[in-house]
Amino acid sequence: MEAHLHPEFPLDPSTPNKAQPAYWVGPRHLAGDDGRLYDTVADTLAGLGWTSLTIVRGRHEPDEAQEDRQVLRSTVLHISPDTLRWAQWVLADEPFQLGELPIAWQVSARADTSSPLAAWSGYFTPDVPGEALAEFLVALDARDQPDAPLGGPEMVLDAVTAHGWFRDIDQPRAGAMDATFASHLSFGEVPPLIQDGDPRALTAAADEAGTSGWQAWAEPVLGAPCLWAASFGASVPHDLVAMFANALSSTAPVLRRVLPESTRERLLRAPAS
Repeated sequence: MEAHLHPEFPLDPSTPNKAQPAYWVGPRHLAGDDGRLYDTVADTLAGLGWTSLTIVRGRHEPDEAQEDRQVLRSTVLHISPDTLRWAQWVLADEPFQLGELPIAWQVSARADTSSPLAAWSGYFTPDVPGEALAEFLVALDARDQPDAPLGGPEMVLDAVTAHGWFRDIDQPRAGAMDATFASHLSFGEVPPLIQDGDPRALTAAADEAGTSGWQAWAEPVLGAPCLWAASFGASVPHDLVAMFANALSSTAPVLRRVLPESTRERLLRAPAS
């Protein structure tokens, strides 16, 4: 038995939700993760045949009962059969923040097995809709070469504008937002600490512009904390980001039991009965 470092983000957060009423809600980009972001992704990866490993580091004193063991850090790692791609549930490891939110999932890929270093990584905070991250991972799994570029930035914008999002009036070729101006997608300088295999990400001077990659976030109230955020390194193929964007902006309703407090009143809902 292990004690989780952050009990508010358990490895199996679906358990307390089962007794709550379920609703079909939309729009999905404001619907949160239902408190099941780990389960949704882990179930998707298990279905794809990925292997999961739990890495636990703690302290166990002599004569101490197993249930009293102090777990200091715990990471769940999912690895694809060819070991070229992996996903880490890092929330219990006190990860760095993105948009003042902790990172929950880090997804990475490499060109071949001869290098232990990732060619690119993507980062996702809690309340990213699980459907969007699952779609991203299914597309990643289907690729023969997970690091090979395919298509350009335009395909990402096409994915969301097909669902009614609008291009940014100031940067129509690099940004879009939903009709309520709550959720955003932008192609620009990558935030600090985002790992990427592009050498420019490591060699850029402090006063130089860094590499560009896709960022997505939901800010339901201007100036208030974000609901969720996602960041893609500069080398993440655009077609994979487009799959995430397509699922994120889809107009199809999603099943939810837990509604985010900040968007509860903005969601359309119907009982799932």
